[in-house]
Amino acid sequence: MNRFRFITPHRTGKWYATLELAQRFASQIGAGFLDLRSGRFVAYPGTRLEVSA
Repeated sequence: MNRFRFITPHRTGKWYATLELAQRFASQIGAGFLDLRSGRFVAYPGTRLEVSA
């Protein structure tokens, strides 16, 4: 089972079981935001996604 988290130059997010959860809570660390109207995730510059198997 994969786990997902976002990493910014200054902060590291928690591990989440699904990508959707990681995207939903990315704004808490300043990694980006989930546009609820379109369903698209917008990452801020310098943000990267880390996946753990």
